[in-house]
Amino acid sequence: MNTKELWNKVLVEIELNVSKPNFNTWFKDTFISKVDGGAVYVGTPNAFVREWLSNKYHSFILKILRDAYPEVRSVEYQVSKQHPEKQLQGKQQEQPSLRNTLPLEEHYINKDNNLNPRYTFDSFVVGPFNELAHAAAQAVIDRPGIVYNPLFIYGNTGHGKTHLIQAVGNHIRANHESKQVFYVTSEKFALDYINSVHSGKVNNFKEKYRKYDVLIMDDIQFFAGKDKSQEELFHLFNYLYDNNKQIVFSSDKHPNYISNLEDRLKSRFGAGMIVDIPKPDVESRMAILKTKIQQNNLPLSEDVLLFLANHITGNIRELEGVINTISCHIELKQRDITLNDVKNLIKDASQRPKTRSPQEVIKVVSDYYNVEEKNIYEKTRKKEVIKPRQVIMYLLRKDFNISYPSIGQKLGGRDHTTVIHSCEKITGEVEKNDVLAQEIHQIRSMLV
Repeated sequence: MNTKELWNKVLVEIELNVSKPNFNTWFKDTFISKVDGGAVYVGTPNAFVREWLSNKYHSFILKILRDAYPEVRSVEYQVSKQHPEKQLQGKQQEQPSLRNTLPLEEHYINKDNNLNPRYTFDSFVVGPFNELAHAAAQAVIDRPGIVYNPLFIYGNTGHGKTHLIQAVGNHIRANHESKQVFYVTSEKFALDYINSVHSGKVNNFKEKYRKYDVLIMDDIQFFAGKDKSQEELFHLFNYLYDNNKQIVFSSDKHPNYISNLEDRLKSRFGAGMIVDIPKPDVESRMAILKTKIQQNNLPLSEDVLLFLANHITGNIRELEGVINTISCHIELKQRDITLNDVKNLIKDASQRPKTRSPQEVIKVVSDYYNVEEKNIYEKTRKKEVIKPRQVIMYLLRKDFNISYPSIGQKLGGRDHTTVIHSCEKITGEVEKNDVLAQEIHQIRSMLV
């Protein structure tokens, strides 16, 4: 079956289940633009149709596609102003076979070092709120292993810690080809250690992490209360430090305020440079906004930027979210946005109630992936259930900061190590899989 035949089959089923006006309005000029490793991309004539299908008909379309072709994993919608049949202009062209489509290209994360190439110093906006952390990072890249070792950066979520510490790694890797650089979250480090103990390969684990010239570890607060992982980190730290290997850490708080963290680790963290990235000030928010609108080519006036800088007082991710909302609004309305438009958008966003209970998250994700809610709690290994369950675990941990044991308890009494593995899996996948990243973005938009 080729893509044209598949979509024609889907359209026949849709036409039987929706009114003729709805079908003509939302589905008539749609088509499958491509298929990547089970991810189906549906072409739409404009952004308004794209948003409508994504928000109103996504589960319906996904179900019909999977009924017609079980290997379909997900659906994405993208604007394509010209139908492929019109592009042919009478010429014959073979439709690609679904069996021969390539898996989604993994073009973001470098598997050798886990670094995201998008996180560079060039794309890092420096302002009064983060200039000290930036200066410390610059000192490290000039003399890795000698100055500010270790470098410990802390601050709340969304303040740019991960971007900065990975920028250090990307710069050293680009300018010191002989140095081996590796980025890892503390969760992944702990999981690697647990797996090595269970498999009897602890020596392999030690050799793996001791070979690096630059080790960058994110979210150190995760080690709180995990004595064995802390002990292993302590010995690894001593080895790297004694051999002038650069170590970079990040955390959501100063190491002295991380509960259940060994004093000997706190002492070693304090041997280098500990620096905070606080909430961005209004001047910094203005600079970030200007950078973002340049990247997105958005025609926003100075008064609009000033309004946003003064009213969006949270973290950088909130600023990025507002820019994305404005970009979508401009695309849908096909006109420049005014200050009143922006005020209404901000007002609407602030008045929407937030869904916070785990039960509501479970329901939203279950509905999104078109699986029965009760199946999420069952001891089943069906692939159509595993992914939604892992996404739920990921969201409950990342967005709601619920502990791993509590998440496991809420999802059918699962062990916390299962939850850790699921969160790590989705964390890794979301960086390299555009489809999954978009799915999670859409789910998050449903939770606000």
